[in-house]
This record gives sequence, C-alpha cells and structure tokens, in this order.
Amino acid sequence: MKKRKKVRLAIAILLIVGAIAFVLAKGLGSSLEYFQTANQAVADRAQLGSQDFNIEGAVVPGTIRRFGNKLTFEIQSKGVVVHVVSTGSPPQLFQAKIPVVLAGHFQGITFESNQIMVKHSAQYVAAHPNRVRSPYSSK
Repeated sequence: MKKRKKVRLAIAILLIVGAIAFVLAKGLGSSLEYFQTANQAVADRAQLGSQDFNIEGAVVPGTIRRFGNKLTFEIQSKGVVVHVVSTGSPPQLFQAKIPVVLAGHFQGITFESNQIMVKHSAQYVAAHPNRVRSPYSSK
C-alpha cells in the first residue's frame, strides 16, 4: 500500500514539474524575440495575420505626417519598407532616420500601431549592433 502511494506521488510530482517546464519554455521562447524587423515581419505577414506583435525599423525621412490624432510614416529594414498608421503618442525623441519599435498588427499591408518606442539606449545598441543600426547612419 505504501509503495502505491509513493508511485502516485512520484507521478504527480513529475506531471507538475513537466507542466511547469512546459509553461516556462513556451513563455521564454516567445519572449526571446522581442520584435521582428520590418523585413522579417513582411516575410512572415501571412503567418502573423492580424495578431499583435512588435516590429522594428528605421523611420524613413520625409514620410512623417500628422492627421488629427493619427500619425503616418514609414519604417524600413534591409530595403523593405512598411507603411505605418499610429494612434499612439510619439515619444519626444521620435524623428526621421532613427530606429523605433512599434506595437500593433498588420491591417492589410499597413502596420497599425498604438505604441511607438524609440531605441536610444547606448547599451542596447552596443549589445545588438546589427539589429538597430539605422540604414541612414554613416557606419
């Protein structure tokens, strides 16, 4: 009888540990990729559908326009340009030629964003030089 209880306890513990490991692996796996670059997102647009995600690209000069509470502009990454319509308030550092991360989703070929994040951390740039380099920088 005691042996049966120990086996059941062991199985229960294994199931709990397995479930926790699964949840952690799924959570960490999806959080490792904080954003997709504009070129990656366009390539994966069919898979992404209308689900929310973060997209990164450099703001294309001459494309920033304000229409009431909406802001339109384009971002680019590796030559791929994405048209953006944003209802979020842009941060003070928002301007042409800088890398930004946008939260939102595709609506057709347009990325609809409700949050604009400017990437300006020197530590982040040093840690990820190939991901955040603006195509407009001199390097």
